[in-house]
Amino acid sequence: MGTAADPSKSKRPWRATLILAYQSLGVVYGDLSISPLYVFKSAFAEDIEHSETNEEIFGVLSFVFWTLTLIPLIKYVFIVLRADDHGEGGTFALYSLLCRHARVGFLPGDEFAEEKGISGAQDLGGISGGRVRRTMESHRLLQSFLLFLALVGTCMVIGDGILTPALSVFSAVSGLELSMTREHHQYLEVPAACFVLVCLFALQHYGTHRVGFLFAPIVVVWLLCMSSIGLYNIVHWNPHVYKALSPYYMYKFLRKTQRRGWMSLGGILLCITGSEAMYADLGHFSQFSIQMAFTSVVYPSLVLAYMGQAAYLSRHHIINTDYRIGFYLSVPEKLRWPVMAVAILAAVVGSQAVITGTFSIIRQCTALECFPRIKVVHTSSKIHGQIYIPEINWILMMLCLAVTIGFRDTKKLGNASGLAVITVMLVTTCLMSLVIIMCWNKSIFLALGFVFFFGFIEALYFSASMVKFLQGAWVPIALSFIFLLVMGVWHYGTLKKYEYDIQSRISIEYLLGLGPSLGVVRVRGIGLVQSELVSGIPAIFSHFVTNLPAFHEVLVFLCIKSLPVPHVTPEERFLVGRIGPREFRLYRCIARYGYRDIHKDDVEFERDLVCSIAEFIRSEKFHHRGKGADQESGGETMSVSRTGIKLCEEYDDKEDSAGPSERREIQSPVAAPRKRVRFILPAESPKMDSKAAQELIELQEAREAGMAFIFGHYYVRAKRGSSLLKRLAIDVGYDFLRRNSRGPSYAMNVPHASTLEVGMICLV
Repeated sequence: MGTAADPSKSKRPWRATLILAYQSLGVVYGDLSISPLYVFKSAFAEDIEHSETNEEIFGVLSFVFWTLTLIPLIKYVFIVLRADDHGEGGTFALYSLLCRHARVGFLPGDEFAEEKGISGAQDLGGISGGRVRRTMESHRLLQSFLLFLALVGTCMVIGDGILTPALSVFSAVSGLELSMTREHHQYLEVPAACFVLVCLFALQHYGTHRVGFLFAPIVVVWLLCMSSIGLYNIVHWNPHVYKALSPYYMYKFLRKTQRRGWMSLGGILLCITGSEAMYADLGHFSQFSIQMAFTSVVYPSLVLAYMGQAAYLSRHHIINTDYRIGFYLSVPEKLRWPVMAVAILAAVVGSQAVITGTFSIIRQCTALECFPRIKVVHTSSKIHGQIYIPEINWILMMLCLAVTIGFRDTKKLGNASGLAVITVMLVTTCLMSLVIIMCWNKSIFLALGFVFFFGFIEALYFSASMVKFLQGAWVPIALSFIFLLVMGVWHYGTLKKYEYDIQSRISIEYLLGLGPSLGVVRVRGIGLVQSELVSGIPAIFSHFVTNLPAFHEVLVFLCIKSLPVPHVTPEERFLVGRIGPREFRLYRCIARYGYRDIHKDDVEFERDLVCSIAEFIRSEKFHHRGKGADQESGGETMSVSRTGIKLCEEYDDKEDSAGPSERREIQSPVAAPRKRVRFILPAESPKMDSKAAQELIELQEAREAGMAFIFGHYYVRAKRGSSLLKRLAIDVGYDFLRRNSRGPSYAMNVPHASTLEVGMICLV
């Protein structure tokens, strides 16, 4: 299946790989590169008492070095990056990868990710780890927990999108305290940080592609500044600081500081903030380019920066205020203002990457019916991953300003951000262990070793962060609870409505039997009935025909499905089948989209849909006689390619723009009053029988007459006797979200004159 990235990533020339590695510095590593601004400051904030020895300083450096080495370098760069879902990464990519290798999907329509010709769908019969897979498939509770785990990770990513910009920008402007008194800089820090944040969110609608060429140079300059200053501090203050890289200093640190040292781990873990971006942004870069950028540039620069700070602190630990000031005091005085300017720009770049990552994951949740429908604006015509969501942008801005003004302290912001970061990593570790067994066919002992080794490290940091619950760590939990409640209620209501559709669908016999009793008439044109069903006829259509006994001469039941895969290729987009006998001209069309696909506008979508139906008619292997194969459930649908039949539409006053002379065309004997429609067949197309040719003629005549869209408007209500919790979820929560969410994206561009909305109450 296609991906946002080039499918030939593995064969890129060195020059292209180097360019991608350079670009990834600005998009992927902005957040990770600014962590030296606040790590030492957060680690020493109140948890570790001042000492005249260097054991605490070297112990923190040793923890930082080994944390950077084990988590971003070994776990993400060399292991997790390999678990891509057709080039895509992130929490939902891991979840969709599991859904395609085992029937563990908990979303409506997941079955279409693994059948009906989707490339990349796995043959479930030969997957190793059969016991684990069968256990997951047979227990609905485990499937629910798997979805819950993915949603928790997603909610924490959203929380990180709120906290990281506040922490980064506030830490960057904290250098103002070096040039003014404590009273003055306290009054200036918060307004300056808020001003930068407002500007940052206000510029989001321009899209990252407008200023993307500035991102990589800013991060490169920032990394160069950090590493150069770090190298200077090592040489000038303490060349022997390299000894602290020994893991023995971690033992000495914990032995001396004990509980206080364990609590300081909540600040140390901030050194890996942004590591998840390496995996989440995998779809925009190649795996090797991300690995190259981190191992050759980012990792050495960060190590030198942290070693330089430790070297400076080891010679100035007598001054208590040094721990409060942190990074900027280790910068030579003549360079502080230029470095602070670069740091602010780097903080903006890092925040930008987190914000756009939040947009992307919310869009994925929306596509999989786990988040209310929202407006998604694509800010780049070339890079589909660059999007802007207005509602989410302003919500993030208000929450970001609220935590900045409310905390006014990098320590509390660091506690909050740290918990969000480590929770996402724990979720990734748990899902990754299942991928090792179910997708990579590796030994269960290897998966257990992975989850126990990295899970133990991350659980240690998680416990240290949870201790800071009252000192700011409650914020990501509260934010995640709110977003999880919204996502859970929306998904629950959507699932119940889908189950109602399944139970209330009608048979073809019932539909055909309505004709004699109601006097149903067929009008010219194509009627497009939108439905969530992939089989059967929705009850909303029966409700429509009962009250208005007329429908179009060509009727198409359209089901648009979002699959837990990144992309669906155009050749696999449509599944087309027939409902009932051939002479009734009833069709079913299933349009499939991945969570990163873009819905086309109405004109292009209509053309693709009509071409797909025409191709189905032309390539149908046999003719239905009497009762069709779709008597009850919608019959067999087949994947059709849109590269065969071409649709030519023109007005009578225009010149004929027929295809090449070697192509044959089918023309309607009835001239359209305004628009002329023709199907152009490939030259090598076999000769069709008269029935198929007549069916194509009727289809193009219906296309000339126009297309009407029939949408169902469901009012979902809980049944009488339902529990209080269910009534609150459906009648209050889901109803509120439905009324305040946007309509389906494919319905936004449909002309209002061609739309008919049918209301119906669903009791679930």
